[in-house]
Amino acid sequence: MLAQAVQTPEVAWSLLWPLLFMAIGPVLLVTVTSLVPGTREHRFPAVYTAAIAIASAVSLYWIWNRVDEAGGRILVLDGALSIDYFTLFITGIISVSVFLSALLLDDYLRREGLDGPEWYVLVLLSASGGLMMAAAEDLIVTFLGLEILSIAVYVLAALHLRRAESQEAGFKYFVLGALSSAFFLYGIAMIYGATGSTRLSEIGAALTLTNDRGLVPVEDSSLLLAGMAMLLVGFGFKVSAAPFHLWTPDVYQGAPTPIVGFMASAVKVAGFAGFARVFLSAFMPVGADWRPVVGAMALLSIVIGSFLAIRQDNVKRMLAYSSISHAGFILIGLYAAGSADDGVAVLGSRSVLFYLAAYTVMVGGSFGVATLVGRRGDGAHDLSDYSGLSTRKPALAGLLVVLLFAQAGIPFTSGFWAKFGVIEAAVRGEHYVLAGAAMVAAVVGAYLYLKVIVSMFLAPTTDVAASGDEAALATADGSIALVPAATAAIAAAVVITLLWGVLPDLGGDLLRSAASTFVR
Repeated sequence: MLAQAVQTPEVAWSLLWPLLFMAIGPVLLVTVTSLVPGTREHRFPAVYTAAIAIASAVSLYWIWNRVDEAGGRILVLDGALSIDYFTLFITGIISVSVFLSALLLDDYLRREGLDGPEWYVLVLLSASGGLMMAAAEDLIVTFLGLEILSIAVYVLAALHLRRAESQEAGFKYFVLGALSSAFFLYGIAMIYGATGSTRLSEIGAALTLTNDRGLVPVEDSSLLLAGMAMLLVGFGFKVSAAPFHLWTPDVYQGAPTPIVGFMASAVKVAGFAGFARVFLSAFMPVGADWRPVVGAMALLSIVIGSFLAIRQDNVKRMLAYSSISHAGFILIGLYAAGSADDGVAVLGSRSVLFYLAAYTVMVGGSFGVATLVGRRGDGAHDLSDYSGLSTRKPALAGLLVVLLFAQAGIPFTSGFWAKFGVIEAAVRGEHYVLAGAAMVAAVVGAYLYLKVIVSMFLAPTTDVAASGDEAALATADGSIALVPAATAAIAAAVVITLLWGVLPDLGGDLLRSAASTFVR
């Protein structure tokens, strides 16, 4: 009796280059550094990681053309992944975050005496999970991407073995992250029970009563609503939105500063990408059920993040609460993107994508400055450590001013257009309460960033700050090292922030195409 051949789906590998770069790249890095010990140092892991990020971004040009020829969407791996404009745009943002993180990690690790490839391996693996989340067309694939993204970051948060605060941050992040993952997985089980599928397209079909499984989830919606609530908990934790934000200040304060920049950019972007794809693709027919919850999360996030941030004296904790507030702004855009009005929906989706791109650059540069100011030991992050920074390091202080102004939403920066787009989408959708709260939060946030600027330019230089000036650039053996990579990363972030502030429609065609992905 002849054995029948096992049928496997045809895989269009050329459409998966970014994911393959991020997934196979770290395996090759471990192999090379193990076989050739000399490559563990001399900047090789950082250069390799930056090259992987560049290769991932460059490959998007050819894939975008392929997707354009196919009408905007190509399903691969038997429909498990969707390669569309949204996926490609998010991939570009995550690639930028990986590139900035590689530059910041290089100088940081040599300064702390922790140089090695394991940091870069985990960053790349985490990024591969983020890319999987952005493209996932199945809740199981979304969960796999979420876990790959998260587990690597749990380790990264605790990887500074000389700081007890780092291990504490990693432990807190792991415990609460595992709890949120359990909620997410339980939510998937409930959605499967309600609709008979974990495939996003089939879930959407079941909710419009076009399925042939004999299930009517919109008539007996208790299981469906419970499942969506569980998914909201999982996504809310990952994007650090209130009331699932309690881990954020402690983890941001204790984790290695360049890793915090990666968490605040790539991890948050991946979380919102998965959030948008699941709810705007599968659950649009029941938007009236989940949109009020998202609106409440947005309102809580901008209020809690903005008002609690101004009470902090640690700059990393300030930026942590600021990230919660920014998550609230993005959720307002997501709320508008779920509108039944296609015009408001596209405007909301566009505001979310622009905000994610602008925020990735802003927050990456901000934590780059914090990396340098933190000095050896990564513990000098109190507001007093920034006193007189304009006198000691005027260029660094000037770069930070631009990045803080951008986060505050000052005109002629990308942050202004990001917040303007979100508020415009809310007003166009007649969500005036959210729009008004966002404007108030922007004013409160401006006060927060001015506290740091006043400390840098008007406060006298303290003895602690003055004595640590050279230590900011000191390596483990006490020698003074230049930090061209970190400086280049911060300068690039500032240039992009200003360029997008003056030319907000730069790349507008790409943004509009990505924003229209879920409006079919």
